[in-house]
Amino acid sequence: MKWIKRICVIIMSLPVILIIVLITFEIFGMCVNHLATSRQTKELQSNLENEIDGIKIIDVHFQTGNLSGTGNHVECLSVVTFSTTLEECEIKKIMSKYYNIDNQNCFLKKTDQGIYSFIQETTAPFPNNIEGH
Repeated sequence: MKWIKRICVIIMSLPVILIIVLITFEIFGMCVNHLATSRQTKELQSNLENEIDGIKIIDVHFQTGNLSGTGNHVECLSVVTFSTTLEECEIKKIMSKYYNIDNQNCFLKKTDQGIYSFIQETTAPFPNNIEGH
């Protein structure tokens, strides 16, 4: 009779255990996604600073989440805003050894004031995380 009680207790506690495991997995995925975005942004900033002489970083921004607002997926967005004396074509040529520039997910944008924004968007390591909803 004791073993039947034990089996019933285990069966009754399974939903709670599964919910705890699911929540832990989602939190782990969120942490990994944010770390990946931070790493991507630091790498982008470092590549820009190492390759472009006379660069002045104005702003560094990164974001993790469903950036397009459609579907259930998570992306990592990195934006580094900077100024330099180089022309846009020269910057693209220098940075092309690290990035596939001029596509939908990685591009260089220039403002009227001569300020550049290098924008990179990648898929997160856990793309189906709860942050994508």
